[in-house]
Amino acid sequence: MAEGLAWSINDADKLTQAEVYGEVLSQLGDKYPDIVALTADLATSTKIGRFGKKYPERFINVGIAENSMFGLAAGLALAGLKPVVSTFAVFTALRSAEQVRTDICYQNLNVKIISTHAGISFGQAGSTHHCTEDLAVMRSFANMTVIAPADGIETGNAVVAAMEWPGPVYIRIGRGFEPPVNKTKDYGYQIGKAITMRDGKDFTLIACGVGVLQSMRAAEVLDKQGLSVRVINMHTIKPIDRDAILKAVKETRKIITVEDHSIMGGLGSAVGEIITESGKACAFKRLGVPDCYSIVGYPEDLYHYYKFDADGIVETVSELMRLEIEEDENWEDEA
Repeated sequence: MAEGLAWSINDADKLTQAEVYGEVLSQLGDKYPDIVALTADLATSTKIGRFGKKYPERFINVGIAENSMFGLAAGLALAGLKPVVSTFAVFTALRSAEQVRTDICYQNLNVKIISTHAGISFGQAGSTHHCTEDLAVMRSFANMTVIAPADGIETGNAVVAAMEWPGPVYIRIGRGFEPPVNKTKDYGYQIGKAITMRDGKDFTLIACGVGVLQSMRAAEVLDKQGLSVRVINMHTIKPIDRDAILKAVKETRKIITVEDHSIMGGLGSAVGEIITESGKACAFKRLGVPDCYSIVGYPEDLYHYYKFDADGIVETVSELMRLEIEEDENWEDEA
């Protein structure tokens, strides 16, 4: 178990992202006596129940009533408390989208939302429990900060940072025991600041969530093939790190985004918007779930099927490397 706030690679290797956040949130209870945790009958599945066991007087189970839960969280925030709400991503982004938008974001309230089972990480549960739309939905809400941590260690860092970040925050995590990609928690995590996991000059992979691990694995394979691949962990989707994206465009001219989310509206769309608005040209490809409802299966099999695992990334890099990119050292307007 993680002790104090010193969670480590050993903790993250034994615990799911949800268990890490549940433990870290429990540890933050003493520092923030205004934290109130809310669940909609999913305390065990989302791991927010850890907080409830330690602080039962600051824990509310509303039952299977997600819409009411988010409305209640808004009221608690208006009363000066710091509500932390946790349920499955599909219930947050789809079932309760109106309450998140109107009750919380419209009033710019200090509510922290930690949603589990995001993307197709609960692949065997079927389409009703997949959530490949949440990044698109949440980043469209004004005032909302959107975070997709790469592993358990980064989830812990994100939860800690969110407590000091003003306004509503949405943190989306998966379900399974994805191996950690970070070696330590002390790597300078900041909301809105991307992390360069490895540098490279031939290609850039911009990823979030489980896509970071897959990108690192792909980069190792490509390195043996003689390609220098940069991997950027874009853990914050909003506000996105514009400078890191444009630096990669300028220095590598080839970009692939990798995410456990629909290619419509998520990380890939956010990165594409920045590139387009900059007026800079590059080869660009989005990897994730295509414009469809995912088939049913174990997450690792689905990542492979939709080609955003390491094998799919390597294949896509090989395809883009065959494209000829016009070399122009001076992109600035002459006028």
